[in-house]
Amino acid sequence: MSKNDADNIEPVDFDLNESTLFASQTTTVISNKPPLGIWIALAALFLVALLVIFVLPSVVTEYELPLERRVDLTDLQPAVAPVNPATAISPFEEAQRSLQRKEAQDVLAALLERQGELDALEVEQWAQADYESALEEASIGDEYYLSQDFALATESYTRGRDGLVDLLDTVSTVLTQTLIDAQRALDEADSTMAQDKFSLALLFDPENEVAQIGMERSRALDAVTALFASADELLEDGELAAARDAYQEILNLDSYNDLAKQRVADVGVQIAENEFASIMSSGYALLSNGDAEQAIATFQRAANMGINQEEAFAAITQTENEVANVQINAIRELIGAAESQEQWQAAVTEYDSVLSIDANLLFAINGRDYAGKRAQLDQLLVDAINNPERFAEDAVYQQTLDVYYTGRSIEEPGPKLVGQLDQLQAFLESSQVLIDIRLESDNLTDVTLLRVGNLGAFEQHALSLKPGRYVAVGRRGGYREVREEFTVGFGLTPASVVVRCEERIAVTSRR
Repeated sequence: MSKNDADNIEPVDFDLNESTLFASQTTTVISNKPPLGIWIALAALFLVALLVIFVLPSVVTEYELPLERRVDLTDLQPAVAPVNPATAISPFEEAQRSLQRKEAQDVLAALLERQGELDALEVEQWAQADYESALEEASIGDEYYLSQDFALATESYTRGRDGLVDLLDTVSTVLTQTLIDAQRALDEADSTMAQDKFSLALLFDPENEVAQIGMERSRALDAVTALFASADELLEDGELAAARDAYQEILNLDSYNDLAKQRVADVGVQIAENEFASIMSSGYALLSNGDAEQAIATFQRAANMGINQEEAFAAITQTENEVANVQINAIRELIGAAESQEQWQAAVTEYDSVLSIDANLLFAINGRDYAGKRAQLDQLLVDAINNPERFAEDAVYQQTLDVYYTGRSIEEPGPKLVGQLDQLQAFLESSQVLIDIRLESDNLTDVTLLRVGNLGAFEQHALSLKPGRYVAVGRRGGYREVREEFTVGFGLTPASVVVRCEERIAVTSRR
């Protein structure tokens, strides 16, 4: 080897104790000196003992090797026989073995992590055989590892790890089956089995709502079973209220118990039917005694229970018909009095009372329609008579004229209607008679008479207007606008109307 070659050699990290190369070299040297052989062998044995006592336990502790079958320490003692230097392990091969050992350790670490996850899920309860099979592979890997065959150890650890991973992949399926088994145990009143199964399901999925509910139900199962026996006995003895209370107590312990819910509902119906029959009997007794209103109230109370309503409603209808006939006859008398006095809105109210009793009575339907029209006409006449100044507007005048003719077309009008029409006729006639009016201004203000037109600037202006309300508007540059309202006719015509803009608008300087 040249000096340059020696300079290019890089250091390699390997274990002297595990290197057969150095072991063989040592043996070779010793073989040349037979007197020292015994001492070398003893030193080697002492070194192995130190490795077993101090090094090997730390390896086992770090990786938690599941060593179920161990290799005899005598198998690990290094051979003291001379080794041929030709078979010694090179530094490169020793480095490769170190890499293989690291790979085996990594796979083992993953295996141990999966093992921890499965132990937390109590795997031996649901997959003991497959779990033990995977650990058996790990044990085989341990043997290979201890015999320095790291490649085979890695393969065994990999098979063990994959087996554990496969078990973890089945957790969702096992959870589903566990919940099925737990529900079956719950249905069969096996509280112990149900709790065991739901407990296992909660290990798989602590947030599983079905398992949480099932666990609560299984804990109360024994008490629920005892209460069912007591409640059923009470039901057979006809103690309905006590039986219902017992079934309700079951629901207080187990709110998801469908059978208890059904029993509570069924017993409740029985109790309600008994109460219904008692109430109906009371109603008929009241009716026979002539107390129709109390009888109806009693029948209505029975109907409000929500059961056998047809029977209760039939009794109510029968009683109401008798009462209604009496009420309707009394209301018809009130209607006749209101119509004769031309109190049409009062008549409408009474017709509505009849229709609220029986909406199909023709006399009430037709009478209400006629009374409503007369009440509307009466209101229109009142509004027109109270506001004759609006007749100056052509549209209002025409509408009022239509109302007037409608009133005149009614056959056999009453005295009230005749008086209203006569008064309205006088207002309509006078509303078309023009009245002279004089406007005064300052010849500087522009005057406009609303609904008439612009009159311009003037000092005096005379014109004739129909009776009604008017507004004169005055405008002048630099002055505040003025509005003068006045009424023509109806005894309210002013001598003159003054429209002048006299208030100057203050001008604010701007910078």
